[in-house]
Amino acid sequence: MELKLYNTLTARKETFTPLDPDNVRMYVCGPTVYDYAHIGNARPVIVFDVLYRLLRHVYGAEHVTYARNITDVDDKINARAAEEGVPISEVTARTTQQFHDDIAALGVLPPTIEPRATDHIEQMKALIERLVEKGHAYAAEEHVLFHVPSMPDYGKLSKRSVDEMEAGARVEVAPYKKDAMDFVLWKPSKDGEPAWDSPCGVETPGRPGWHIECSAMSAAHLGEVFDIHGGGIDLVFPHHENEIAQSRCCFGTQTMAQVWMHNGYLQVEGQKMSKSLGNFITIHDLLREWPGEAIRLAMLTTHYRQPFNWTEAGVRETKRTLDHWYQLTADVEGDGTLCADMLQALGDDLNTPKALAAMHELRREAANGAKDAAASLKACAQFIGLLGQSAEEWIAWRPASVHVDEEKIENLVAARLEARRTKDFAEADRIRDELAGMGVALKDGPEGTTWEIAR
Repeated sequence: MELKLYNTLTARKETFTPLDPDNVRMYVCGPTVYDYAHIGNARPVIVFDVLYRLLRHVYGAEHVTYARNITDVDDKINARAAEEGVPISEVTARTTQQFHDDIAALGVLPPTIEPRATDHIEQMKALIERLVEKGHAYAAEEHVLFHVPSMPDYGKLSKRSVDEMEAGARVEVAPYKKDAMDFVLWKPSKDGEPAWDSPCGVETPGRPGWHIECSAMSAAHLGEVFDIHGGGIDLVFPHHENEIAQSRCCFGTQTMAQVWMHNGYLQVEGQKMSKSLGNFITIHDLLREWPGEAIRLAMLTTHYRQPFNWTEAGVRETKRTLDHWYQLTADVEGDGTLCADMLQALGDDLNTPKALAAMHELRREAANGAKDAAASLKACAQFIGLLGQSAEEWIAWRPASVHVDEEKIENLVAARLEARRTKDFAEADRIRDELAGMGVALKDGPEGTTWEIAR
């Protein structure tokens, strides 16, 4: 199948042709591990998981290498460790595990490689020294900085003027900089911070800047030039712009990655997510109230390049959609056929809304009794990371905020059935209302009455 992807670098949709079909390589910027990841972090993880699944389908699982890094050296990590009075390694180990647990609940496949920044310090130092040797970087007052004017086409990815870039980067005014836009490759460590022997003759022990980490890790695992680099739109500048500068100038290449892909911003109920607005939501907290698959499906209802508005109404609707899909596919045995319309939509720059429309057509056919449509619906859903459990497991899920007294509910359901048997409909209605007040929805069917917690 043909795969077309929108390339931020060229600002157009292009037919994807890998450098080596036997080794398709993708790098995506991962989390900085100092706290629970928020739902804005979840979006690129889900988006590029779908792309990873699609690439594996097109080229074969054994021919796709997906690297998603862990940033485990950073000012925020240092501050959190100091605040808690614990070693930095304790913070990063705990929060990395939290991240893994949370995204696993979202149906995300593990990447092929998950490099950690602190495991690649020597590669970073070697890259920095090479940049200095080539005249693209310099040491000054215990720092090593990249000299932006040494790269004539710096800014090609973000397509900004120098003034816009200076404003967007919130550049630090420092007397030792040759140019205001120059950025840090290596900096001295303060007491209590992680520190390594510095490169380029700098005597003070130090640590890497943020941008150099991804250049070093991607080169170490994917090569000097690879196929796809992904991340959120907020990373285009300065992070990805600076990655390109470092990697291209170090290796003397015309590009770092063939295709640059970026997902759009995330809002919460129409507003920018921030702690000051009180709408800052972590994946961990959200998973206490909604199934991971409902969160995942909600994220896929909007095209990845468009802004996504997280709403409670939206995730409630995707929960209902999945309730129906699980019901329709509960009896499916064996593998169904992947829907051609769904695959074509995903191949057109990951058009998940169009793919879901094709799946809703399968739902309609399955609801009318078409067994092959139900099997295809299940296959398509599992292809994009949904319907990954049994119908019984799905029905049994409960939000953490809901206390379920199952014995009381079962007794009330039995009492209502008895009231209906004796035609005491007023009592049956009263019991139904009591159960509804407890957040319990009843479903009467030919095989009896079942119940679930309504959302």
